[in-house]
Amino acid sequence: MSSKKTYAVFGLGRYGMSVAKELVKNGAEVLAVDINEDLVNNAILEIPYCKCADITDIEVLKQLGISNVDVVIIAMATNLQTSVLATMLCKELGVETVIAKCSSELNYKVLSKVGADRVIFPENESGIRLAKNLLYSGFVDIINLSKDISMIELEVRPEWEGKNLLELNLRRKYSINVVAIIQNNEVSVNIDPEKPLESSMKLLVIANISKLSKLN
Repeated sequence: MSSKKTYAVFGLGRYGMSVAKELVKNGAEVLAVDINEDLVNNAILEIPYCKCADITDIEVLKQLGISNVDVVIIAMATNLQTSVLATMLCKELGVETVIAKCSSELNYKVLSKVGADRVIFPENESGIRLAKNLLYSGFVDIINLSKDISMIELEVRPEWEGKNLLELNLRRKYSINVVAIIQNNEVSVNIDPEKPLESSMKLLVIANISKLSKLN
C-alpha cells in the first residue's frame, strides 16, 4: 500500500532507521536526515532520499522543503537541545505533526511545551510500531500478535456512527473481528451487536496484517 502523507525522519540511529525503513517498505515518501555523514551513507542503501544536514538551521530546513512535509519524526532522544530546536523550527515552518522521541520525563515535558504534537518513549513504542500507526489512518494503536495478526484500537468512523455491528458487517467488508468496545476508559467484551456505535467509542479488533489496507 502507499501512503498519502509525506514523512521526514531526523536522526538515523537504530530507532530512526527502523521508522524510516518501515515507512519506505510500505510505499511512503520519506526524507531521512542526519548530520552524521557515515549514517547517511549507510542509510541511503535502504532509504532512497537521505540528506546530511543540520536540522537546527531554519534555512537548511527550508532548502529541504520541510514545510511541505506532513509528519516529522525527531528520533534523537539523547540530544535534547537539538530535539527542542528542531521541534520549534518545524512548527514555525508549518509542519502539521511533529513527533519527538524522548529519554526522560523531563524531556517529555520540555518537548511537549515547545510544540511537539506527540512525544514518545522508545522503550514503550518501537520504531516499527510507530511507523505502522502513522501509516494506517484512524488507528489509535496497533500491536502485532504474530507475524500475520495484529490487535488494533480503531476509532469509530463518522460513517459508522448510529449504525450497529450487524449492519456494518465489518468482518465481511474489512476482514476484522471486533473483540471489545472501549468507552469512557472502560473495556467491554460483552458486545451488543445491535447497539448503535457512537463517536466516543473505540473498537478493539483483531485483523490480518495483509488486510489492513482495506481500512484506508
